[in-house]
Amino acid sequence: MGSISNLLEVRGVTKVFRYGLLGFKFKAIEDISMVLEEKPLIFTVAGESGSGKSTLAKIILDIYRPDKGTVLYRGRDIYRLSSKERLWFRSEVQAVFQNPYSSFNPMRRLYSYLYETSRNFMKLKNIDADPEEEIDKTLRLVGLTLDEIRYKHPHELSGGQLQRVSIARALLSRPKLIVADEPVSMLDASLRVNILNIFREIKENLGISFIYITHDLSTAYYISDYIAIMYRGWIVEQGPIEKVFKDPKHPYTQLLLESIPEPDLSKKKEWLQPIKLGGIEEKEYIAEGCKYRFRCPFAFDKCRRTPPDIKLGDSGIVVKCWLYEK
Repeated sequence: MGSISNLLEVRGVTKVFRYGLLGFKFKAIEDISMVLEEKPLIFTVAGESGSGKSTLAKIILDIYRPDKGTVLYRGRDIYRLSSKERLWFRSEVQAVFQNPYSSFNPMRRLYSYLYETSRNFMKLKNIDADPEEEIDKTLRLVGLTLDEIRYKHPHELSGGQLQRVSIARALLSRPKLIVADEPVSMLDASLRVNILNIFREIKENLGISFIYITHDLSTAYYISDYIAIMYRGWIVEQGPIEKVFKDPKHPYTQLLLESIPEPDLSKKKEWLQPIKLGGIEEKEYIAEGCKYRFRCPFAFDKCRRTPPDIKLGDSGIVVKCWLYEK
């Protein structure tokens, strides 16, 4: 069993997929471990497309089962829950996805989703309250009211409004953890901060933690308490957001941070100029040793032979790089 003082523990999780019908097998995520303490926080998982961050989110939500490793929620293995415990887990851990329009049937009114969610979870948790009052109270937390959406279908709201309804639906079960997978990537820049501010207010006022999945380091820095950087299925660096951003250790983290636009371009180091990193690179997924060695300017012989896993002292940062071997 895991520590009940921790909200979530991901232990050595690996998930294998095949690329195409006859393509190579690769580890979409490999030996991933992370811990969320019981106290409310926003834990960001950041990385480019194909890094495995959405796969990790789906494993935490029990949409995918890992090929290796396990996930513990409040000390319980989420893949060995009874039917009753699984309902409890669904109420405790909720999701907000990237595209709010795909989360709702366009033929159904939004109120029907909210009413069913409120009624079912209040019954599960033996809460004696009026579902409509709960819905209206929860919608007000995200800047809406029941009167505004009662007779509306999804297409009658803007993307930002609909995403706020998605957040409200997640809140109706009174969860302790929300997994938000690229929740602002489809919104206009002017609306992104509004959604992120809602997350911060929910964390501070309701004591709910978030796993925030993103490729945008600017929003990660704005909202996060803790961050994990993913590359080709690995977490290459993780730690408190301020420490990782002010003193990044892994060469890939340094590359990402140097690629964020800044006024003084002279600060960019020549070897850290932005490079195109999209797509699946077979050799990087199946490589022995370090997956980043093909792009790393510091790679040496040991990087080609042995995958690194080094923890840095008392700084709270864990970095997967042989440069920091003592």
